[in-house]
Amino acid sequence: MATVKDVARWMQSELERKGDLYQADAARDIESEFGKEFVYENERGNLAIDRRVLRAFRRLTEDTVVWMRWGRCWVKRGEHDPPGRQAY
Repeated sequence: MATVKDVARWMQSELERKGDLYQADAARDIESEFGKEFVYENERGNLAIDRRVLRAFRRLTEDTVVWMRWGRCWVKRGEHDPPGRQAY
């Protein structure tokens, strides 16, 4: 049975493989690969990634990944990215 950390590692692996990881795609893939316990339906009716998974993913990728808010995706940190988790 998969754990929160397993799902976070999968997210990290997918991002490394693809170069980016879109939230909506990841949520859908997590549900099909790992089960409904790792996703939920948010207030807008969209499938979202469980906060426990997001916290574990953040711990794994704190210095190597940034969140592109406008694109709703994570990407590998570049030299031009400001300190912190969000890039603009």
